Amino acid sequence: MNNSIADIVNNDLCVGCGICVSESKSSKMIWNQYGFLVPKLDDSFNETAIKVCPFNTSPEDSVRDEDHLANIFLKDAKNIDDKIGKFENTYVGYSKANREKSSSGGLATYIFEQLLRRKIVNHIFVVKQVNGTYAYQWFNEAEHILKVSKTRYIPVTLENLFKEIDQKDGKVAVSGVACFTKAIRLKQHYKPEYKEKIPFIVGIICGGLKSSFFSDYLAQKSGIEGSYSKQEYRIKDPASNAVDYSFGAFNQENKFYQMKMKTVGDMWGTGLFKANACDFCDDVTTELADISLGDAWLDPYTKDGKGTSVIVSRTQFADQIIKEGILKKELSVTTLSLDSFKASQAGSFKHRQLGESFRLNKLKKSKSILPYKRKRMLKSIPMEFKIVQNARMTIRKASLEIWKNTQKSELFDLEILPYKKRLKRKTRWYHRIQNLRLKLGLKKL
Repeated sequence: MNNSIADIVNNDLCVGCGICVSESKSSKMIWNQYGFLVPKLDDSFNETAIKVCPFNTSPEDSVRDEDHLANIFLKDAKNIDDKIGKFENTYVGYSKANREKSSSGGLATYIFEQLLRRKIVNHIFVVKQVNGTYAYQWFNEAEHILKVSKTRYIPVTLENLFKEIDQKDGKVAVSGVACFTKAIRLKQHYKPEYKEKIPFIVGIICGGLKSSFFSDYLAQKSGIEGSYSKQEYRIKDPASNAVDYSFGAFNQENKFYQMKMKTVGDMWGTGLFKANACDFCDDVTTELADISLGDAWLDPYTKDGKGTSVIVSRTQFADQIIKEGILKKELSVTTLSLDSFKASQAGSFKHRQLGESFRLNKLKKSKSILPYKRKRMLKSIPMEFKIVQNARMTIRKASLEIWKNTQKSELFDLEILPYKKRLKRKTRWYHRIQNLRLKLGLKKL
């Protein structure tokens, strides 16, 4: 059965990438009631709109999943792995010049600088501050890249990329999370002229897209009453460890408020304020980008509060940029074993890939439409893990409903607490069962 963009939006499977809007005469991206960007539904979408959607339920066979798209766009990659896709090499480290002012190791900033300085591209389309918040914007000067070097956990959209790209002379590089990157690749497939126009994509390894409610909640928890702006989500503490970062923002009087993120607990493992569609994405490492970058959640790198990145080069040119940066001593980067790289994203692999089949089955029972997923990713999991998955799905949905109804951090904390306690209790039980399996010589998940 062929579905439409309306079906994707109405079944809560839209991630707000905005690529479909470029296949419309009049639609635009708007905010929905849960703090996510979605396309305004009208009758102006053409037949290609659903084809460029990363959560299309009935894609054409040649581009039906990430594996098939990788065979088109990364066909020359020398290695392949079931979890991370096609690649050249895996690395860990940081950019010496850009690390301090970046959220992690400064590798994205370094790569974009190189692309512009080498005239590989003439423009980059990346997220920057605009009127106190954040949105994708155009840059064409390497010296200005530091303005875009921080992680932003707020919905943004690629809506204007293909609306404006034809007016840009020369070539363009783009950054994006997995679903955004997939949408760009689909657009390039159906409009081949954009393969040359966009020769390089920097992929951001993503733990899940957050609603604008996430920022509202953090601003209130930091002490801000009323509106806020210029928020920073990853203020590093060089004297501490990598997970000990802070959130900060300016209030209406331009006073800066800041708080340690550890004071609000685990906002990622619980899935609070996360988009529903993220539970049906099995691309953990942005498999379709030219290079993928993420945080090095791995000892000993987590002990370094200055930030360290893991890197997956997926094309020979991307790999060349890293190797030349090492030789020029611009990068403090070393080769990282594949097993170590996968260990750095272990939690995401377990949740996103191993738990996907269970979540799809729940979606099927609710009679919702099902996004097309890679069959090889669909695995059976033990009952104790299903129970945890169910609790995560419940708290994710509840967090959005509760904030929509309360919009006060104190009330939210009070109402979400029972959900958090249930998830914690079920997770603890899961780990006990897993340890028992190990002691009995049985396979551990």
